Amino acid sequence: MSRAPEQFAPSTRLEVLREALDKGAMRQIGRLLNALNPAEIADLLESLPLTQRAIVWELVDLEDEGGVLVEVNDEVRNSLISRMDSSEVVAAAASLDIDDLADLVAELPEAITRELLRSLDRSARLSLQAVLEYEEDSAGGLMNPNTLTVRSDVTADVVLRYLRMLREIPEDTDALFVVNRDGSYLGCLYITRLITADTGQTVTEIMDTDVPSIGATVAAADVATLFENHDLVSAAVIDDDGKLVGRITVDDVLDVIRDEASRSVLSMAGLDEDDDMFAPVAVSARRRSIWLGVNLATAFLAAGVASLFETTLEQVVMLAILMPVVPSMGGIAGSQTLILITRGIALGQVARSNARWLLTKEFGVGLVNAAGWACVVALVTSWWFETWKIGLVIGLALAANLLCAALAGVGVPLALKRLGIDPALAGGVVLMAITDVVGLAAFFGFGTWILL
Repeated sequence: MSRAPEQFAPSTRLEVLREALDKGAMRQIGRLLNALNPAEIADLLESLPLTQRAIVWELVDLEDEGGVLVEVNDEVRNSLISRMDSSEVVAAAASLDIDDLADLVAELPEAITRELLRSLDRSARLSLQAVLEYEEDSAGGLMNPNTLTVRSDVTADVVLRYLRMLREIPEDTDALFVVNRDGSYLGCLYITRLITADTGQTVTEIMDTDVPSIGATVAAADVATLFENHDLVSAAVIDDDGKLVGRITVDDVLDVIRDEASRSVLSMAGLDEDDDMFAPVAVSARRRSIWLGVNLATAFLAAGVASLFETTLEQVVMLAILMPVVPSMGGIAGSQTLILITRGIALGQVARSNARWLLTKEFGVGLVNAAGWACVVALVTSWWFETWKIGLVIGLALAANLLCAALAGVGVPLALKRLGIDPALAGGVVLMAITDVVGLAAFFGFGTWILL
């Protein structure tokens, strides 16, 4: 189906859609949806409350439904599928490529999956099963088994006649993959080189053997890094025996990058990228209560430390005014280091081999910040309260907590990674607990020593 060029920015599209929903202008909504691709429709659906989402979903064209189901997050997808019968889901999936179909099948109820598999021809079913054998977040789970292969001993003229005979090639094909008689990957033949080569040249003469292939079990995040480092548009996927099993294209990698970015940001707050932003209040509250409870426990821990110095606080009331400064400064400093190290771990830039160097470097940064800011805060506090002792207390406490925050910012994510816990998910909570406890203990400890 032909589509008109999209004339609205995403935020404007949403406003136009909301206005049309308020007016009950179903035809206008239909025209808007018809002008969008499945990914844009998915963004709109994720931006709507549940009742309006249900109305818009009913107006989505059948040929777009499969693509939309692949693009929306897991929770929204499940809610949409719950409104469809099995025959509708099967029909929606009919137009999907094998790699997209594999993503959808992984989320379908078992009964619908069986019906969908029965609807496929033998070739498509075998291709789908080949993809499903691999983990979803691996190269094998991302790949499309639909590839074009050629032998190395044929000429460019033979390859060109072969392509004309096919009449149609898979989408996003920028290269043909060269294999031997056993199906082992040898290299790739870029179409741009094929059409500019002499027709008598053999594939061996014009193919590129430096383009890396990707093992089917390689993690999706590592696939994205490989595409970035080598500026790839597509890449061959091979099994453990080196045989070609599929290909990954850049559009799949962009999805991985987007999902990883969303996951990292939301994990910092203990949230899941697949959560529905417009889920019912009770559902959202229950999910967020877990990490609120964890934070409450760490807050009580910090309060318990402060209670140990109750006598000091009663005698030197000025400490109560300054009490929030030290933990908050430590928390900010530690978070900066934590985010850098967590990002480095995700990109494969931080490992045991360079962890000690990073620890030393961040301790040096902490030492410089501790010396500088401790002096500034000590001078301001001494002037404010007209006593050098208060300035000395907060200066020493701040220096100690900034140094601790620097060490924790490196140590916490590395320790969590070694324990098999996602640093992006739990690192912030653990770091906050450390800087709060150490900050208050140092502040009241120095206060008791110097002022009493």
